[in-house]
Amino acid sequence: MAPRPAVPSSSVSPRVADRVYHAAVTADPLSARTAPERVAALATAVAASIVVIAIAILPFLTPAWVSFEQGRTHAANLAGYTQADLSAATNSILHDLVLGPPDFAVAVDGVPVLEERERAHMRDVRGVFAGFYLLAGIAAVLLVVLVAGARRMGHAARAWSAIATGMRGLIVGIIVAGIISSVAFDAVFELFHRLFFPAGSFTFDPRTDRLVQLFPFDFWSETTIVLGVVIVVLAALVSVGGGRLARRTAVRDDASPAEAAVAARPETAR
Repeated sequence: MAPRPAVPSSSVSPRVADRVYHAAVTADPLSARTAPERVAALATAVAASIVVIAIAILPFLTPAWVSFEQGRTHAANLAGYTQADLSAATNSILHDLVLGPPDFAVAVDGVPVLEERERAHMRDVRGVFAGFYLLAGIAAVLLVVLVAGARRMGHAARAWSAIATGMRGLIVGIIVAGIISSVAFDAVFELFHRLFFPAGSFTFDPRTDRLVQLFPFDFWSETTIVLGVVIVVLAALVSVGGGRLARRTAVRDDASPAEAAVAARPETAR
């Protein structure tokens, strides 16, 4: 039997406490009473997870992070560039990746940094990012619609609970993926590229190809670790916030106006 949520007896009547308890139980997306409610809860959880991942990725597309990580992985030495040339080349590649147009035709001392096969791969990378952020935009709109719809139907607590549940699932998924990657990152990295890029288009020689000198293997392994940590932290914060909103909304939905006002006040004000 699920534990009864703690509701201060001094602020909410036993009748309302029972209502809050049942609301908290039915707010769990796994306990939704109809198929549409289960679908809505699942869609809310998945949409929230996609949005959190998209937000977490953004800092890693900035010159600040890329420059920091290139310094750690000695990209300038690998590419044979000065720090100024390295920054100029990298910033141009990032600009084309994020903002476009996807020419990737930057040159250093009149010599193109990337060969055509490398530029083609970067155009493929930009296509993957564009597709993911299109999906994230759709997920964000869907999330707003689902939460607003749940509020109109008087089930706002279920929406917030579904978001919190989605975040817990995301945390578990990232931890599992992290454990697998820690013992088989090469295989995971290879599988990722096979899933999203044409065969043979992503294999480069670190002795001669600038792309993997500017962004060496260690660059990606370390970035992946930090990205996983950022996703887990964001998901944990959203999970805590979503859970609190679910409980507060359940109180407001099930209490009379006077009782809801008392229950919503901070503990120090009661």
